[in-house]
Amino acid sequence: MNSPEQPIRAVVAAHGELALGLVSAVDRITGRGGLLEALTNSGIGADQMEALVRERIERDGVRAIFTDLPSGSWTMAARRAMRGNDEVVLVTGVNLAALLEFVMRDDLDPAAGARACVDRARAAIGAIGGGPRAA
Repeated sequence: MNSPEQPIRAVVAAHGELALGLVSAVDRITGRGGLLEALTNSGIGADQMEALVRERIERDGVRAIFTDLPSGSWTMAARRAMRGNDEVVLVTGVNLAALLEFVMRDDLDPAAGARACVDRARAAIGAIGGGPRAA
């Protein structure tokens, strides 16, 4: 999905195939999936995960990282990889709404775009139905 004309703006790192599915959905909806790189933890350990994220930061200049769980293995790997680099933003609890907002905000640098999409991500979560709320 990536090309020289369309550099990676962010990494999406999640358990199993979740990141691949999210990036695929972004591409299907916007055609901008190439701005994101999906990383999976299938078949790799914590050290390899950290090395992958660090490589994307140092070699590719990635400044935005999206992970699935706030205390998950990708988040811990990303936090270690970005240590000492204040230019990188980590967004945890990624969802499709966040990524759609991010890829459409190419008017902002990637770190600012990542911060800007957090409100959109929160607003996209809701509950409908299910009877009365428990106290």
